Amino acid sequence: MKKVLIITYYWPPAGGPGVQRWLKFVKYLPDFGIQPVVYIPENPTYPLVDENLLSEVSDIAIILKNKIIEPYAWASVFSKNSTKKISSGIIPNQKKQSFVQKMMLWVRGNLFIPDARVLWVKPSVKFLSKYIQENQIETIITTGPPHSLHLIGLSLKKELGVKWIADFRDPWTTIGYHKALKLTNSSAKKHKASESEVMNTADELLVTSPTTKKEFEAITSKPIYVITNGYDVEKVVKQPLDEKFSLAHIGSFLSDRNPQILWEVLQELIAENTQFADQFQLKLIGATSQEVLNSIATFQLESYVNNLGYVSHQEAVAHQRKSQVLLLIEIDSEETKSIIPGKVFEYIVSERPIIAIGPKDSDFAEIITSTNTGSFFKYSEKERLKATLLSYFELYLQSNLKSNGVGLQQYSRKNLTEKLAKLL
Repeated sequence: MKKVLIITYYWPPAGGPGVQRWLKFVKYLPDFGIQPVVYIPENPTYPLVDENLLSEVSDIAIILKNKIIEPYAWASVFSKNSTKKISSGIIPNQKKQSFVQKMMLWVRGNLFIPDARVLWVKPSVKFLSKYIQENQIETIITTGPPHSLHLIGLSLKKELGVKWIADFRDPWTTIGYHKALKLTNSSAKKHKASESEVMNTADELLVTSPTTKKEFEAITSKPIYVITNGYDVEKVVKQPLDEKFSLAHIGSFLSDRNPQILWEVLQELIAENTQFADQFQLKLIGATSQEVLNSIATFQLESYVNNLGYVSHQEAVAHQRKSQVLLLIEIDSEETKSIIPGKVFEYIVSERPIIAIGPKDSDFAEIITSTNTGSFFKYSEKERLKATLLSYFELYLQSNLKSNGVGLQQYSRKNLTEKLAKLL
């Protein structure tokens, strides 16, 4: 069985979307004759924890651990709440940032390049160089963010000449929060230089969307393959649908992902339709920024909110399947067209219709449209959004609201792992 070394920061008991991609690849790689060896930090600082995911770790995988120095652990001495939010990607609006938050963002962007896990690079290279040679490892994979893990791959490639695949779950310098890091000109150039060196030294690149592939093709001529995220067979007890007309947003609700268009439509429907007002509920499942909560209050929707906060992945999947409608919101910007949230794939197999709002030409819009699993709206399409929500509500009243997806199998985790195995 061929051995492949996978270098990742996020691994159970880490919660959140970052852990899912490689947890599932590792689960299915042995089915295609590949032995996964997974290298992870021994003492990580995870902003989200989901102990249930430990049961999903493959028994066949070899797990290697090495200590990491975590600046976020130091930062929590100053502000535990701000540290947790920033490390999980929830960055407050610039006008509302405290002095401590501004300082933390500046330090994160300028002193830790490319990110706060960069102190793990040197000890990891030393540890893994010995392991690779002693165990005849021919291929390594680094996955980011954190993109500092690609610097581990870069050093091992230069030192040992092993085949190296760099997997980008998200872009590096064009990701939405990169602009919020208060970078000096010098730091911005260092990020760009590191990004370019990684992309031009790796043997192959993996990305999760067609738009990211197109972006990267302007930086490198190395082969780039799109392998999206996907859905897995989930062991979730079937539950009855919510009695209320529930719109559920599952996952982090970031400050910039604040859909004023949706809040306006909901406020109007409540004012115009007493039946809608009586039956409607907004479910927030996951970390929600204060800016989003403030907007909800501004539009007088707070009495309709069921804010459940962060729940385990298993609970999140259960809510996906029993909510009446699922919400998918992406930031309205050029940079986010390439973002395909991992939850899209769990959404499309939930048999619940999706209301998706995002920038024009979003990659995830194509997935929702082609699979017939919901409706996509640009931020300018208020009236069409309102009409669609009303039509979904009428189907709900008739107990006839569901989605009928087509072509979903291409996004199953096992099929996606087969594509990866062929590359390996």
